[in-house]
Amino acid sequence: MEFLDACTLLAREVQDAIRDLVGTEKAGRIVRMGADRTPTKEIDQVAEDCILQFLQDHPLCRTLISEEAGKVEIPGDTGTIFLDPIDGTYNAVAGIPFYALSLAYAEEGTVLQGFVQDLASGETFSAIRGKGSRLNGRLVTASRTSHLDESAMSIYGRKFDPRRVMHIGQKIRRWRLLGASALELSYIGCGRIDGFIDIRGTLRVTDAAAGMLICTEGGGMVSDLEGMPIRFPDEVTIGRCMVATNGVLHHKVIEYLR
Repeated sequence: MEFLDACTLLAREVQDAIRDLVGTEKAGRIVRMGADRTPTKEIDQVAEDCILQFLQDHPLCRTLISEEAGKVEIPGDTGTIFLDPIDGTYNAVAGIPFYALSLAYAEEGTVLQGFVQDLASGETFSAIRGKGSRLNGRLVTASRTSHLDESAMSIYGRKFDPRRVMHIGQKIRRWRLLGASALELSYIGCGRIDGFIDIRGTLRVTDAAAGMLICTEGGGMVSDLEGMPIRFPDEVTIGRCMVATNGVLHHKVIEYLR
């Protein structure tokens, strides 16, 4: 089965599995500590269990790296899948319609395909390396906004400390804090927002792998806070900071962060 076709089937199964949980107290019940050393909520566990069962029946990879289960060996031939079963768990628990399933397929350390579905709206973002980014099957591109005072960006400060981002925050036109990084990166790839800045140091490979490919295949750019290529280990306990933009604004954003 092709990876992106399988992701579409997976997304339907996850939507069905969590439908009655979204927006409920039960969804937010802590069931255990996840591999990323943060509490796993019931809605996360239900979604991940659904995906693990699918991958046992349809082995799309040799290794699965998931935010909740950590590293899981799958009886597939090759490749690694990075999974966040519910990106934006708080939103899902609260009933805020902005949370996603995020899957990325990689070989030898390079992400080749990415899939992010907004589980509330059903919108699907995807990318294949070298073949562009798509929204519901239609090719999309990042914005061409070239002035910070015309831009809209999602900006996260560590524990709501805005000091490092205040300087750039005074330059951009609109701040947005949407709460699901995979979708926010995908929004850059399709031109809905112009940038995503996360200085918390908690962004993990499972959060970012698919969204990064969708962003860059749409013409955007992703780096660390110094403008250097960003590298994530295959380890969900280690987080990173990130700057992602439409590409046009990238160097300006890095300058202001410095």
